[in-house]
Parts: sequence; C-alpha cells; structure tokens
Amino acid sequence: MAEENPADGNVIKEQGTAASNGHSAVVEDSQNSPQDTSKSKEDGTKTVPYYKLFSFADSLDFLLMSVGTISAIGNGTSLPLMTIIFGDVINSFGQSGNNKDVVDAVSKVALKFVYLAVGAAAAAFLQMSCWMVTGERQASRIRSLYLKTILRQDVGFFDKEINTGEIVGRMSGDTVLIQEAMGEKVGSFIQLIATFVGGFVIAFIKGWLLTLVMLSSIPLLVLSGAIMGILISKMASSGQTAYSVAATVVEQTIGSIRTVASFTGEKQAIANYNNSLIKAYNSGVQEGLASGFGIGSVMLIIMCSYALAIWFGGKMILEKGYTGGEVINVVFAVLTGSMSLGQASPCLSAFSAGQAAAYKMFETIDRKPEIDASDTNGQQLHDIRGDIELRDVHFSYPARPDEQIFHGFSLSIPSGATAALVGESGSGKSTVISLIERFYDPLAGEVLIDGINLKEFQLKWIRQKIGLVSQEPVLFTCSIKDNIAYGKDGATTEEIRAAAELANAAKFIDKLPQGLDTMVGEHGTQLSGGQKQRVAIARAILKDPRILLLDEATSALDAESERIVQEALDRIMINRTTVVVAHRLSTVRNADTIAVIHRGTIVEKGPHSELIKDPEGAYSQLIRLQEMSSVSEQTVVNDHERLSSVDSRRHSSQRFSNLRSVSRGSSGRGNSNRHSFSISYGVPTAVSSLETTSAGCDIPASASSGVPPEVSLRRLAYLNKPEIPVLLLGTIAAAVNGAILPIFGILISSVIKTFYEPPPQLRKDSKFWALIFIVLGVVTFIALPARQYFFAVAGCKLIKRVRSMCYEKVVYMEVSWFDDPEHSSGAIGARLSADAASLRALVGDALGLLVENSATAIAGLCIAFVANWQLALIILVLLPLLGLNGYVQVKFLKGFSADAKKMYEDASQVANDAVGSIRTIASFCAEEKVIELYQKKCEGPIKTGIRRGLISGIGFGLSFFFLFSVYACSFYAGARLVAAGKTTFSDVFRVFFALTMTAVGVSQSGSLAPNLGKVKSSAASIFAILDRKSKIDSSDESGTTIENVKGEIELRHVSFKYPTRPDVPVFQDLCLTIRHGKTVALVGESGSGKSTVVSLLQRFYDPDSGHITLDGVEIQKLQLKWLRQQMGLVSQEPALFNDTIRANIAYGKEGNATEAEIIAAAELANAHKFICSLQQGYDTIVGERGIQLSGGQKQRVAIARAIMKAPKILLLDEATSALDAESERVSADVIAVVKNGVIAEKGKHETLIGIKDGIYASLVALHASASS
Repeated sequence: MAEENPADGNVIKEQGTAASNGHSAVVEDSQNSPQDTSKSKEDGTKTVPYYKLFSFADSLDFLLMSVGTISAIGNGTSLPLMTIIFGDVINSFGQSGNNKDVVDAVSKVALKFVYLAVGAAAAAFLQMSCWMVTGERQASRIRSLYLKTILRQDVGFFDKEINTGEIVGRMSGDTVLIQEAMGEKVGSFIQLIATFVGGFVIAFIKGWLLTLVMLSSIPLLVLSGAIMGILISKMASSGQTAYSVAATVVEQTIGSIRTVASFTGEKQAIANYNNSLIKAYNSGVQEGLASGFGIGSVMLIIMCSYALAIWFGGKMILEKGYTGGEVINVVFAVLTGSMSLGQASPCLSAFSAGQAAAYKMFETIDRKPEIDASDTNGQQLHDIRGDIELRDVHFSYPARPDEQIFHGFSLSIPSGATAALVGESGSGKSTVISLIERFYDPLAGEVLIDGINLKEFQLKWIRQKIGLVSQEPVLFTCSIKDNIAYGKDGATTEEIRAAAELANAAKFIDKLPQGLDTMVGEHGTQLSGGQKQRVAIARAILKDPRILLLDEATSALDAESERIVQEALDRIMINRTTVVVAHRLSTVRNADTIAVIHRGTIVEKGPHSELIKDPEGAYSQLIRLQEMSSVSEQTVVNDHERLSSVDSRRHSSQRFSNLRSVSRGSSGRGNSNRHSFSISYGVPTAVSSLETTSAGCDIPASASSGVPPEVSLRRLAYLNKPEIPVLLLGTIAAAVNGAILPIFGILISSVIKTFYEPPPQLRKDSKFWALIFIVLGVVTFIALPARQYFFAVAGCKLIKRVRSMCYEKVVYMEVSWFDDPEHSSGAIGARLSADAASLRALVGDALGLLVENSATAIAGLCIAFVANWQLALIILVLLPLLGLNGYVQVKFLKGFSADAKKMYEDASQVANDAVGSIRTIASFCAEEKVIELYQKKCEGPIKTGIRRGLISGIGFGLSFFFLFSVYACSFYAGARLVAAGKTTFSDVFRVFFALTMTAVGVSQSGSLAPNLGKVKSSAASIFAILDRKSKIDSSDESGTTIENVKGEIELRHVSFKYPTRPDVPVFQDLCLTIRHGKTVALVGESGSGKSTVVSLLQRFYDPDSGHITLDGVEIQKLQLKWLRQQMGLVSQEPALFNDTIRANIAYGKEGNATEAEIIAAAELANAHKFICSLQQGYDTIVGERGIQLSGGQKQRVAIARAIMKAPKILLLDEATSALDAESERVSADVIAVVKNGVIAEKGKHETLIGIKDGIYASLVALHASASS
C-alpha cells in the first residue's frame, strides 16, 4: 500500500473538511474562535513566554513598539484626566452661581477639554497605528520563516508530523492569533491598564477617604460579574446538552430513514423528537433568567455604590471641606478606572491564545531536518555517470516504523540502462525511487550513485541531476510555462518550447487559447490527466537529468494518452539511467532488465524475453493476472473516471476470474451515494447489493445550494403569534429598562446641584438621592430579568415550534430526497440546531434591543427638551459624533484585525500548493522559488494591513477628539445660556447627562445587535424545508386499501434511474411476476439492480415509466402507509435503533406490542435463544446502530421485527449475507438473474445451473471459488 498512501490520504482529508464545514456555521459567532484552545489543550497547553513572541522584531519594529507603548499610556490617562476637568467644570458652574462670571470660568475649563481632545487624538492615533503596523510586519515575518522551515524539512516529517491542512491552518490561523497577541491588543491592554492606574491615582489625590469607601464595593462587583459569567456559561452548555439528546434522535432517524419509512415509524420518531425538545426549551428559559439576574445584580451593586458615594460624599463636603466637583471627580475616576480593568480581560485571553499558537510554530521554526536541502556542505562532482546501486538496504517509513519495507534489499543499475520495477501494490517499488531521490535515508545499508554514498553529495546538487515523473503529477497553481520552468532556474522560452516538443505537449499547448500562458488551475485541474503528465515530463526534460525516475508515469492515463506519453518517455530515456516503476506490464517490455519485487525483496530479475520463459515464475503470473483484469480495466479506465486507484488495484490483485460482466453502466460514478453499487470486479454477489456508503462526495455541494429566497420578517413574526401576551410583557420590561439610563442622568445632575446647597439642606438631600439610587437599582434588578425571561420564553417556544415543524416535514420526505448529500443526517441536524437557534436571536434579542433603545432615546430626549430646549438642540446636533465614538470604542474592544485571515487567502494558497506537493518541490529544488512567490503574494496584504492600521488609527484618534470636543462645546454653550439667564446650572447638567447617557446606551447596544443577514439566511433555509412538498408522502391518508391481500406482485416494463445519478439507468424495461406464496430470488452481480426492486416495491422511489401492481392494483393508487405495513423488509445492514432489543422488535408494530407477541416473533426468527443468554435479556440496549450485537444477531432481531408486522410480503435484501452458512440455505421456487437492468435468465436452481456458460452458473462457480 505504500505508494497509494498519498493518494488516499488526500481523499480522506477532503472529506474531513467537507464534513466539518457543515457545522462550522455554529462556531463562527464566538470571537477568537475556540479552535485554538482545543489545539493547545492537547499539548497540555504548552506556551512560549510572552516576550518570545517578539523574537523576530527588527529595529523599526522596536521603535514602533516603544512609540506605541508611550502613546498607549498617554491615551490611557486621558480619561482620568478628563474626570479632573469635569470636576473643575462643575466647580466653576457651582461656585460662580448663576452670574456673569460663569462664562469666563467655564470657557477656561472648556479650553482644557480642547487641549485634552487634541492630545488624546494624537496619542490614540499613534497607539493604534504603531501597534497594528508592527503586528502586521512581525506576523508576516513569522509566516515566511515558518514556510521556509517547513519547506526545508525532510519528507519523512510530512508523513509523520503534519498534514497540509494543519500547516496552512497554522500559517493563516495561528499567525492571526499571534498577530492579535502582539498587535493592537497590546496597545489596548496598556491603555486600559493606564486608565485603571490613572483613575485610582487621581481619585486618591483628590479625596483619599471617599476613594477608600468606594473601593469597598469593588470586590462585590467583581464577584457578581464572575458568578454571572460562570452561570451563563454553565447554562449555555446545559442547553447544548439538552438539545444534543434531540440531535441524536435526528441523527438516528435520518441515518436510517429507510427503516423508519418501511416500518411506518414516522409518528413515533416525531413524538420522540418533541419530547427531547422540551428539555432544551426549559434550559433555554433558565439561561435567560440566569443572565437577567446576573446583569441585574451587577446593575444593582453599581447603583448601590453610587448611593453610598453620594451619601458619603455629602458627609465629606460638610466635615472635610471637599468641594462638590471633587466628589464627582472621585466618583467618576473610580468608575472609569474599575470599568477599564474589566475591559482588559479579552486582551488577556488573546495573549494566552497567541502564546499557545506560537509554541507550535516556533517549535517548527527551530526544528533541524535530518535531510537538509538548504545545507551547502557535501561534494559536487563535474558530472555523474549515473550508476545506481542499493546495497543491503533496510528501510521502513517513519510514519509506520513497525512495517519493514526492505529487509536487506540490493539492486544495481548500470549507467545508461533502463530498469523496470514491477510487483503488486505495496511491494516497495516506489520506495526504491524515494530512496534514490533521498526523500528518506535507509535505516541500514547504503544508496550509492557512481559508487559514492548519496549522503556524501550536496543534496541540492544531486537532486538537480535526477528527474522525477510521478504517478500523480503535481502542477502548481500558475501558468504552464511557469510549471515547466520549475525544471531549471532561468530557463528561456526557447528551452521551454523545446522541452514541451520533446514531451509531446507542444501540440495540445498550442491549441489552448493562451498557449504556454494558460493557467493550469489548482493542482492542474484545468488539464486532463494526459496533458498534466506531459507537462510534468516537459518539466523533467528541461532539467536534463542524468538519472530519470518514472513512478507509474502512465498508470493514470487512458490508452490513447498512454501511447503518446509513452512515446515521449521513450524519446527522453535514451542514454540516461532510467528507473521505471510500472503497474501495467505492457509498458515495460522493452526495458533492459525487469526486477519483480515481492514484499520488499527481488524475486526475479532479467529482460522480458527471459522472464516470460518460466510459466510458473512471478513475472508470468503477474502477466496472467493482468490479462484477466484487463478486460474489465478497459471499461473502467476508459470511463475516464477512475475510481480511486486504490479500489481497482485492491480487486485486481484478488484473482477473480469472472471479469467479463462489469457493465459500462455501473462503472460510471462508482461510490457516489448510498445504494452505490460499487464495481466489485465480480466479487461474489453476496457481498454488496446494498452498500450504504454514506452520501458520497461526488455531487458538488454548491450545485444545489443556491441563494435561498428572501424571507419576509412578517412570516417569522407570524410563527411567533401564540406568544403575543408574553412578548407584550417582555416589551414593557424592556421599555422600563431602557428608561433607566436617562433617569440616571437626571439623578446625577440633581446630585450635583445638591452638593452646592447650604449644609442642613445638603445633609437631608444627599440621603434622599442616595435612597433614590437604591430604588433605581432595585427597579433594574427586577426589570432586567423580567425582560430576559419573557423574551427567552418567546424565543425558546419559537425555536421549539420551528424545530418540531421542520422535523415533521423532513421525516415524511421521499427517500430520494435523502440521497442528496445536502440532506444527510449531519446537514439536517445542523440546520435544525443552528438555524432554528439563530431565529431566536431575531425574536428574543433584536426585538428586546429595539424596544430598549427606543425607550432610551425617547426618555432621554423628553428629559432634555423639558429641562432646556435650546441647549438640548445644540447637544443633539453633536450627538452623532458621540454615537460614532461609542461604536468605534466597541469595535476597538472586539479588535480591528479580524479580517486579516481573508486577505492572506491567496498567499496561503501558495503555501498550500507547496506543502501538498513537497516531494515535487524537493526533487526540483524549488524551495527558494516558492518562498519568493509567497512573499510576492504577501506584499499586497501587508500593504493593506499597514494601511488599515493607519486608517483605524485615524478613526480611533478622531473618536477621542470628538468625544472631548463635544464636552467642551456643550459646557461652553451651557455657560452662555446660564449667563444670559436662560437656564440654571442644574438644568445644564440635566440636559448634558440625559443626552450623553442616551448616546452611550444606544451606541453600546447597537453593537450587540445580532447579525441580520445571518438570521435571514437561516430563516430562508428553514422555510425552504417547510415549503417543500414531499413527492411520496406517507402522511398522506388518501389512497385505497385492499381488503385481503393475496400478494401477487407484478413489475411491467419498468424503467428506472436513481434521481441522484440520472445518467445511469438501472432498469430498462424490466418485467417480473411474483405469484403469491412463492419465493423468488433475484441474483446478479453487484450493481445489477437487485436491491432496487425492493426499494421500488416499498415505494421509496417511483419508477420513471412502467407499472408495479399488487394484486392487480397499481401501488401508486394504494395508501402508502398501509402498503408499507403489508411488507416486511430485512436488509443486509439492518438498522437497529439505540434502544432495548424489546423496543426494537416492537417497532414492527409501531411500538405497541405485548410481551408474548415479542417473544413469539423472536422465536420464529431464531433469536429467542441468544437474547435469553444475554445478561439483561430483552432489556439489553443494542447501542448506536446495533453495535453491541454481532452481525448475525442484529439480522435475527431485524427478522423478528419484520415478523412482528405480520407482513403479507417479505422482502429479504441480501438478508442472509451477514449470517453464517448454517442459516443460509434459503431455497427459492424461482430464481431470476438480473443483468444490465433486465431479467436475463429465469428458472429453478437445477435448470439454471445446467446452462453451459450461463450467467447463473458462472456466478455460482465464482462464489464457490471465492469462499474456498
């Protein structure tokens, strides 16, 4: 198997990615995607120390980082400084009373605001841009270094350590994480810490006693925040588990939909699903309550600490001679300081993610390869003659060290000769080539070229003397010309043309519209196999190697291309040492020597003419084997869609003789979907009639998933109609919630006024306002959970309803709908879980936010305009600027560099290509070339990244500038109005706070708004299911039933193709009559359509033309549910449900059967004995898909289940192939042999076996020989 390894490795990987894509939608939401954490968990989260991240910085980076750090500190202190100025403003208003001096006093302070605005803007700009730019530069440096080291590793490293996906994932994903850990996040972290420190320093300077008192409430805040976090995450995970029960129900039902349909178990499945949804609903509601109480309690504590500050602040003014401005200054300084500490936590998680990601990358960057291509030591001769010798080589692949491939293997090939290596798969032919290329070093023994050990040469130089053309030629995603140019550095166009001529490629290249400049597509997909192969040969010719290695260079081609390529190869093999590995012996007849390798040793050696003389020799046997299979090979290969090469080889080495019968029809798309009839080369029929390979990867997923139509929100709302009362209550709670911030603004302004009152009044009022604050806190504490709870109820009910409706629809879909890979159990499960959940975001969260924001805005505006309309208008004009600031701030917390991944896609494509074809790159010494190309592709993104750094820096700076300027403006305007006697100083603050609080509330929650586009597409995908009519619907009660069924079945002129493979006809005009009470056996090779008859009788599918009748009535006219109840199906792979044996047998009677009936059925099916011998008897759980039972036991349970139905018609689809021989003697009254979609022979066993060269006779013979 060694040589096919790379091939099927890729296939598996691709399916892996396809599978994971189905579920990726769910993850995407959460910032800092969780994938990195899981990766790092495996290594016990090894991280690098933080300073190590910067180990690739150059002097410019250090400059940028230091400027960035200083600016960040400056920027961080701007908020605490603002609180000082704010205190001054309050004092200058309060102390100068309502007279003319107020304008002077206030305008002095307003100027300070302007200075602060300019300073903060500059600092913010520098902080943002410096850190983003340096992060971008260092990350890209790490990327290229990483690619460089990856490319110089030895090939063994790739076998063992790493697959392409992981490398590219690291290059794009992990570097983004590292970049986040050393980019703007560092700046924001420093800034937030500076704010924290600054806030407390200022607070302590201005009033240490009050600060200490306020500090007492901080532990409470931290505690409640932490508890809330834990609660919410616990709830969320319990919600997940609660739904996962329902998800398994979906998986099981849809995974075995045929069984469900056949036993009319749809109602039962729906009931099960609905029961499991109730749990998910309850936990969703609890989660809503918990998060409500969590946030509510935080708000309560904040309000209480305000109350405390006001009461104690009033005391301080009376006893310690504080001014009102100082008290407010301290309160705000402490608050901004402690808030910023909370915001710093996302930065910390980014740092640790970056450290974990860096560990793996840096480890790879530091790795020294055992066979190093960039090592310049080693000898270089003038030229080599090209004698190759392998002396006593022991070898096993590093990925599978316990499988010895060579055990003292020796082989010598003289210069200029052609040696062919033949043998079956896995014998080690390709390994010889890998050793000559020095992809691997032998464990013992040596590989010599011109008598010098390969290890002595400079690797790069010797590889330039060796040309390799492999079985799956690897082309890079660039033009044909560039691909050929890989053979030689700085080749001229003439040389490239000449090489193409020699390789027989010039003709087809000239026919292409762009000629040599045609792009070959990823992995050369734009070219056919033969064309790719010729480009690869041209590349090898350009190198003009002394030694030519051909690894199955023509096996992938059809006869015509093979001839052309072979000609090209014969031309270039002249006077070079050539090693040919071949699978088809016809290609090696004219080699000088042929070595037959078997299990790592040479069993025969000599030219074709000698080896053929010994009829019992290994070579002759190989030839015979091939001739036998060549009949079938022809059909398959010419179909141009070679089943993965593994498949055909596996069979050809199994010596089956009857190979004439593979029909062109079934050889098309082999394993493309369930029911695929694989082309088994005449493997005994018992093996594969119904091969339920899960839906294949043949059908491009994009084909049918067009953009779903637009969905009106009205329709969504309509689904939620029953919850209108709940939604109303929720809306009221949300409105109350929204009004809280503006009211908070009124309170603050009243408090400021209080601080300038005469002492007795001050004492009384400060207590009063403190109480009001507590009241406000309590109101929040009630309103928030109420809002969350009511919306959770409405949202969860909606989810439950949508899921249940969809599921009901899905279960009744016709079976062919499930053949489409888009409707596999995984995909449908994902739709039901994720899409339904995102609908809730619309109802619960979006509606709540909308109401809350409207309430905030309305309340704020009312308060402001009532207090003073002139000032309100002035501030209102400036408000959008504040809104902008709020938006930028939130974005800043989320991080600006999120789009980096997208931009590097082109570049990682280069890396992807390179790593996927590491052998080709190694053999053409193209590492430098790839790195150059990569760096060229990165230039664009790096420029963009730097530009984005500057732009977001400007945005960030401006937002600060606006914030402080708005403050300055509004206070100056307020002072003017006060001086003119149009307003009082408490009104100025009332307007100011009401409006700023409104702006803050609206902009912050605006960032929380769920992604509408995503919800719309989810809704569309859900409605697409709800709107689809099932073509064959078993919930449809119409149709006749027959009183007493005899069981006469007739198929008249039936033609049929599977809907997923419309080009492969299964039946063409099939006629078959089955008398009642008789047993008819359908035999025929795999893919002839035996199981299809069973599917048609059960109406899983309807025939394209022709009729199927039961007792003379067309089955389409019968009631479907009733029809299926008349038939008992036992299939080759019986689908049991993860439940007790009792429940599984009772399923035959829709789950309501008495104990006696169950035992009777089990006895009839020969199952009672083995069931009683199990520990729990009939209560044994059979496990997922019946995994706890053996094949035969499962089969017998399935037979008992079918007997339970008391069917008039029993359908056994290869039911006995899983049983052992003793229970397999089924005697049939009539045997019908199906071939090419029609009945070819019909009669009793005795008659059919007598037909000389008959199909039945040869099938039996084949069966016998195989089982011997």
